[in-house]
Amino acid sequence: MSAGPRSLTQYLAVVKKEFRQTARDRRVMFMLVAAPLIQTVLFGFAVDFDVDRVPTAVADLDRSSASREAARRLLADGTLRRGAAALGAAEADGLLDLGDAAAALVLPPDFGSDLAGGRTARAQVLVDGTDPVRAGAAASAASRFFAAAAAERMGDRLRALGLPAPPSAQVTPRVLYNPRLKTAVYVVPGILAMLLVVVTTIVTAMGLSREREMGTLEQVLVTPLRPFVLLAGKMTPFVAIGLLDVLLVLTAMTWIFEVPMRGPLVALGLGSLLYLCSTLGVGLLVSTISSTQQQSFLGAFLFVIPAAMLSGIMTPIRAMPGWLQLATWLNPLRFFAEIVRGVLLRGAGLAELWVQLGVLLFYGVLILGLATARFRTQVG
Repeated sequence: MSAGPRSLTQYLAVVKKEFRQTARDRRVMFMLVAAPLIQTVLFGFAVDFDVDRVPTAVADLDRSSASREAARRLLADGTLRRGAAALGAAEADGLLDLGDAAAALVLPPDFGSDLAGGRTARAQVLVDGTDPVRAGAAASAASRFFAAAAAERMGDRLRALGLPAPPSAQVTPRVLYNPRLKTAVYVVPGILAMLLVVVTTIVTAMGLSREREMGTLEQVLVTPLRPFVLLAGKMTPFVAIGLLDVLLVLTAMTWIFEVPMRGPLVALGLGSLLYLCSTLGVGLLVSTISSTQQQSFLGAFLFVIPAAMLSGIMTPIRAMPGWLQLATWLNPLRFFAEIVRGVLLRGAGLAELWVQLGVLLFYGVLILGLATARFRTQVG
């Protein structure tokens, strides 16, 4: 038998052995198949950047019809929700300190009289800045309301004097790709990329180390298997399971979270395959420099956490410092997240995503090459 058919036979034998070994371990199968689906659902509901019903303390020191109307209208859109009443600014500040309120509206005693006299009526909005997203939304809601109310009063006053209202510009925003601005539509596709790197990298790293500890790896190495054939055979079942995870999570995304699927699945499938080669290659590389399963787990964990933080899944890459933005180019997770969001949300195809696909191909070949070379050195 020539080298080509013999290598193919050896490869298929390793694949068959890995499939059987993985299928017999119920804990590993749960971690590989069920855990990503469960975590996608949990994270999809738990991660929510939409801000509404912010508990707001109201300190109405004026107690006039104008102050009551201002407070009512400010709280009407649902971003701010009326909470405890405060007798003054100090008490409102105390409610923020205790965590009983996340925002506070303070209307001074002369609020109504200033409005009636045509003077500038001043109000104060206190926000809890420990949650920047919620604080920004609360402050923005208050600023928009008082700006709109001031423009409305100016127009009414000019019309009462028989003068034309000042010209104004009207902006009609059109939100593309995510018209309802739902957090899940943006976050869940990124969660897919994060879960795949967690599951595939850690399981692969620990799997090879486990065989080394049990002594089965040495038994396999005495056979005429070439290192590349052995590693390829060990990776293939996890690639298949990873692609199955992608299908399961895609089903959950579209059915539960109403994430659209606008682009060709061919581009997403190719990106998933290249991404899995990178993540599995990292797991194999970690296992070659580890002696025990604990070391493999820690090594994979030390890769996964920075990769997730520098992927742009939760925070935009453009908001990072310039030197850190350059570091994200070393992160395969970043490019797969861009592929998933590009295909599902923007309808991007191979022509638009060729850069991300090329980078993943480069990293997959590089990482697998390093893992094979390292493994061959250990065997030798």
